[in-house]
Amino acid sequence: MANPSLLISLSFCFFLILQGSLADDVNVSYSRSRSRSRSQESFRQRNECQFDRLQALEPDNRIQAEAGVIESWNPNHDQFQCAGVAVTRSTIEPNGLHLPSYTNTPQLIYIVKGRAITGTIFPGCPETFEESQRGQGEGRSQGSRKDRHQRLHHLREGDILAIPAGVAYWCYNNGDQQLVSVSLLDTGNFNNQLDDNPRRFYLAGKPEDEFEQLRREGGRGREREGRQVWRGGQGSSENYNNIFRGFNSRLLEEAFNVDQETISRLQGQSDNRNNIIRVKGRLDLVSPLRSRQEGQREERWEEERERERWEEEREREREEEQRRMRGYDANGLEETFCSLRLRENIGDPSRADVFTPQAGRVSTVNSFNLPILGRLQLSAERGTLYRNAIYTPHWNVNAHSVIYVLRGRARIQVVDHLGQSFFDGEVRQGQILTVPQNHAVVKQAGSEGFEWVSFKTNDNAWISPLAGRTSVIRALPEAVLANAFQISRDQARRLKYNREETFLLTSPSSRREDEYERRAAA
Repeated sequence: MANPSLLISLSFCFFLILQGSLADDVNVSYSRSRSRSRSQESFRQRNECQFDRLQALEPDNRIQAEAGVIESWNPNHDQFQCAGVAVTRSTIEPNGLHLPSYTNTPQLIYIVKGRAITGTIFPGCPETFEESQRGQGEGRSQGSRKDRHQRLHHLREGDILAIPAGVAYWCYNNGDQQLVSVSLLDTGNFNNQLDDNPRRFYLAGKPEDEFEQLRREGGRGREREGRQVWRGGQGSSENYNNIFRGFNSRLLEEAFNVDQETISRLQGQSDNRNNIIRVKGRLDLVSPLRSRQEGQREERWEEERERERWEEEREREREEEQRRMRGYDANGLEETFCSLRLRENIGDPSRADVFTPQAGRVSTVNSFNLPILGRLQLSAERGTLYRNAIYTPHWNVNAHSVIYVLRGRARIQVVDHLGQSFFDGEVRQGQILTVPQNHAVVKQAGSEGFEWVSFKTNDNAWISPLAGRTSVIRALPEAVLANAFQISRDQARRLKYNREETFLLTSPSSRREDEYERRAAA
């Protein structure tokens, strides 16, 4: 007769092996699906990156809202179709609320200036922010429930916020100055299973279409594979409403178990406010950072404390997330989306990844320091060049780069595979320039300096420098350089070693000007 304990042990071992095999199959299937989607995207992009010149672009569509402005660049422009992206810029006035919405694409949002509170709503995640019995709960009727909602994110200048496709979010300007942000929508991402057209689905108000250009031009890419890619949204922007408006009102009454008047408000039947509304009074939120009783005289002190807490929280979350990522594939929903960090500040000078005192600094955010970007397949770079400084000539190895100019001016040159100038011009504040993958590029700041943020279509985008200590030229043998360029070994040696900086280079002409100014002052 078989030993029962032995049978139990064998059964348990078999169960563990089966579970491990199933998990491996799921992970392999997901990896193959993602790889297949990315390869299809690459094929699409190869067909669409066929144009002769780049341009520094200004926004060409503007929506004036009650408490702000939304501007967008035409996604039909060749360079945006090449990168598979769309871009918008939002300006929210103090006490303005950008209504809840979600998009068919992942988004990266960079905070150019101002501060805000935003909320992201992940389906099935717990409502971890709630009112207490006292304080914020006071003033309510005896039988009313305490407010509960999912966690909030406090944003400030220099923050990058990652929003997955289909995740609803809202944004409230709780500061005393305008909130300006730039958003990149990755329409070529494998998470977007519609077509290449960016779509924003609003949950409230009577919004206007942020990409009205596509509606006028009949969609993106005209016809592809013998079919029209722009489906839905026919008609003028006057017919553009929040998603509840399309449902039968009686059915919504039953679904929400509320009266007809509430559903009429939900559908915005008599609401003419569009994308950004002005809040009456102040937005009453459950927030751990500030209570409503704090006075204005404490604001400066509280902001300093808040900044310290952000930095401490960032370090704690990064360590915790690194521990979590070791078993990332085995974790459940509560440890992937519900508690994943969505924000990283790349504007703080103390956070710089590359710094040269005479040239500038660069900070990057990728899937290593913000792991959710691994799912979104996106990353970003924030750079500052001082007067006349140079960002070394380089190419983007594995990503397109969408450059938004924050401040100042710069001369940028882009060279294609034929060795021909693809772009050679000045870019200024508020403009966008897309640099396709593998095209060589160099930036030189103007007399007032240059600041930018680059969105990149890979979660671990990296560059290959052409000049400097970590460059391709530095890594080549002297004999190869001498023969390739028909120069002497001594010239090859100087070509390799005359620059000790890595990415950010000082300009010799600028140094001569500085020396001349010092002598003149003396």
